[in-house]
Amino acid sequence: MASAGSSVLSIQYADEDPSAGDGGLQSKDPDGSGSQTSGSSSKAFAGGARECWAARYTFALMAFLGLAVEYSLRVNLSIAIVAMAGTSEVSATSNASQDVCPLTNNGTDSGGKQTEGEFDWDEQTQGLVLGAFYYGYTLTNLVGGRASEHFGGRLVFGLGAATSSFISLLSPLCARTSTGLFIASRVLMGLSQGVTMPALNSLMATWYPPEERAKFGPLIYGGMQFGTIVCLPVSGWLSASGFLGGWPSVFYVFGALGLLWGVPWFLLVHNRPESHPGISAAELEFIAGHRNTVKKSEIVAIPWRAIITSGPVWACVIMAWGGCFGFYALLTELPTYLANIQHFDMSNSGVLSALPYVCLWVIALLWGALMDRLYASGHLSVRRIRRLSTAFASYTPAVALVVMCFVNCNSTLAIVVLCVAVGCTGTSYSGSILTEQDIAPNLAGTLVGITNTVGSVTGFIAPAAVGAITKGNQGSLSAWRTVFVVAIATYVVTTTLYLFLMSSDVQAWNEPREVKKEVKEETRF
Repeated sequence: MASAGSSVLSIQYADEDPSAGDGGLQSKDPDGSGSQTSGSSSKAFAGGARECWAARYTFALMAFLGLAVEYSLRVNLSIAIVAMAGTSEVSATSNASQDVCPLTNNGTDSGGKQTEGEFDWDEQTQGLVLGAFYYGYTLTNLVGGRASEHFGGRLVFGLGAATSSFISLLSPLCARTSTGLFIASRVLMGLSQGVTMPALNSLMATWYPPEERAKFGPLIYGGMQFGTIVCLPVSGWLSASGFLGGWPSVFYVFGALGLLWGVPWFLLVHNRPESHPGISAAELEFIAGHRNTVKKSEIVAIPWRAIITSGPVWACVIMAWGGCFGFYALLTELPTYLANIQHFDMSNSGVLSALPYVCLWVIALLWGALMDRLYASGHLSVRRIRRLSTAFASYTPAVALVVMCFVNCNSTLAIVVLCVAVGCTGTSYSGSILTEQDIAPNLAGTLVGITNTVGSVTGFIAPAAVGAITKGNQGSLSAWRTVFVVAIATYVVTTTLYLFLMSSDVQAWNEPREVKKEVKEETRF
């Protein structure tokens, strides 16, 4: 890959050079000559000047792996807690009730025996433990977004992941010392990971123009599913084994992997294209040619009044609440549902819990490729892609959860419906999750900090609500139907409001200078 060399140092934006004309990029070659680029530069790079491996591909790969590490640290407790706290016993008497699924004793269930745990935690305590992460996660989103705009997303994201990995290594010691200390460690882990999405969105807004976000968004955010897919079955196997004491190995293994990931992240990833030592001149020209729709190097003051009164921002906030509530309710409580309702044993619950996320990952990638193709062919605008992707990501799971209310004890059908409910949410990676980058790339970190703070509140509200609804009735079908109905209503109401208020236009308050240029939605960026 050719190095940008001196071209990196000579890149100028048009508003910094009066001779640059109407907003094109002025790129000076080493001999001093200048060549202005426009929208055609993107076609040239994407077509004839295609590279085997560009710098933004390396960023996508490392961000993918970073999210995989962080999500493995986040969700491994959902499996480990089954071994730590045990499962409730289903007696022959309770099996006679139509509100409790009978034990089939077919090799996939636990045979009706209660799994003894090391800790005496009831349902509410388990809900508190599972939700503790999100108490901390909620507090640092806005700080992480602003910090990433000042110090760069590379440092903020990297330190957050490395810190949470170190805390994971200490988790077994904290749990055995006291329940309070273990909860505190989960809060601290949440604090360290709260900077993740704002920092990552700030980097993505810098490296990818809107035309590529529907494609690279699912690739990068797929790390969350990859981490979940790998973590759940591996955590189930580790918890059921004697390796490093069983459930403690879950925290040791994934914590060590997180620290190892940090080395290549800091070596290979850079905050901005122009500061990357190995970026090619063609890729640099391609990114800088989209100067109106990618994040600039200037730090923009937060226009609080404009943000608070912005309909598209409120659309993001509302969707963050609705999407996160449904997702977190399923993410944290799915292993418990499979263990207590469908009676899958420890070794199987991890594998089965991962299946919906395999579907999510596959659907997200296929949908992203489809949206990229439809945009390139001119059939869909960016706005329509965001709306269609978001509607499919929320309304389809809502319908699936309606079906879930009538699944009862059919364990095979339960897995299929859960795969649909969770899997279809993957289309949001081409939809609402990208809206902050669309409407204000210069403030993407701050906006995601705001919206993700709202969304992450549901990370402890959802488990607490599920724990309260199922208290003393974790094996009750009617209790879980109530959980599903709450998730359905949340999905439908919030998504409808989002579709009404959303926009994909760059907002005027995104610009760092007084002179603000209008960016048309239908422009081929």
